[in-house]
Amino acid sequence: MSLSESKNMFRAFFSNSTVGRILGVFLLVVVLYTLMIGIEENARTVENHQNLARRIGEWGILTLGVGFVIITGGIDLSIGSVVCLSAVSFGILLENGANPYVATLVVLTGAGLIGLFHGFLITKLNLQPFVVTLCGLFIYRGMAQFLTLIDFKKWMDPNLLAGTRILRDSSRDVGVGGRTDLSSFFWLQKGEWLGVPTPMWLFGLLALLAAIFLHASVYGRYLFALGYNEQAARYAGVNTNRFKVIAYFLCSLLAGFGGILFLMKINSASPSNAGNWFELYAITGAVLGGTSLRGGEGTVIGIMLGAAILPLLKTLVIFAGIPSDMEFSAIGLALLLGTLADELLRRRSEASRKGA
Repeated sequence: MSLSESKNMFRAFFSNSTVGRILGVFLLVVVLYTLMIGIEENARTVENHQNLARRIGEWGILTLGVGFVIITGGIDLSIGSVVCLSAVSFGILLENGANPYVATLVVLTGAGLIGLFHGFLITKLNLQPFVVTLCGLFIYRGMAQFLTLIDFKKWMDPNLLAGTRILRDSSRDVGVGGRTDLSSFFWLQKGEWLGVPTPMWLFGLLALLAAIFLHASVYGRYLFALGYNEQAARYAGVNTNRFKVIAYFLCSLLAGFGGILFLMKINSASPSNAGNWFELYAITGAVLGGTSLRGGEGTVIGIMLGAAILPLLKTLVIFAGIPSDMEFSAIGLALLLGTLADELLRRRSEASRKGA
């Protein structure tokens, strides 16, 4: 093969915007990882790698969820508050002696209903996803705070007297440190298998299922078609409203699961700060992974790589001795760069199509 032919193949390979995005994100992950282990010797320890993998798994689950929504051309700003409400609800159920499997089912059902509610407001009432989920961001955190005001032990007491106060004066943290029968169930968060933390295995399993759904089923193609051109998809016979609802349902369901993992991680949850900024982390990871905010574009492998960037960046900030106050600036800059890259790749792709 001649040098000119090799150059042409190289150019053709990288002209594919999807491949270019994935490769770009992969190189960014490699650079961040190299910097992390090069700056500080403690960053090379097994313990640090396990903590990093656990964090990637936790945030990756949320990133997968919002990826479904962004592919359809929507957005979900309520993820952090759904995480908070789910964590608080799960903690309250366990505090009051509930079976952890039953509590999980109840919390996931509630989270799924939130997603269906979002889908209903967006598809049936034609409300904007930004407005619907922004309202949800405030509503669900407020609900979490209200739940912690209720003294459920008094409320469930059959000898409760009329006029007895069942509301506390202020919200509180919920915790399950007093229960000693939860260790086997909490293995889902705190355990390891083959040296890899279980949240990372859960993330990998969910990513595999998401890849099958998005890239190997007709339903996934419908989601992409919806995000790329909703009107054309509707003319082609796609029930666009149904797939919008599915996307928001999956996003909230995975956020609910993330809330359960959050509670299990530290055995407690505070309604004032549980899940704070998690929607920012999830959206940034999805966008950096090549999921276009315009909709219609994205890959599971890209989302997985994007989900690794922020945990790597946070760890790098710590080991580099950068003030933690600069963390949000770094995240904002990363999101801006991801958006700029998306725009540049879109323009290049359009120019290539016009040139052809």
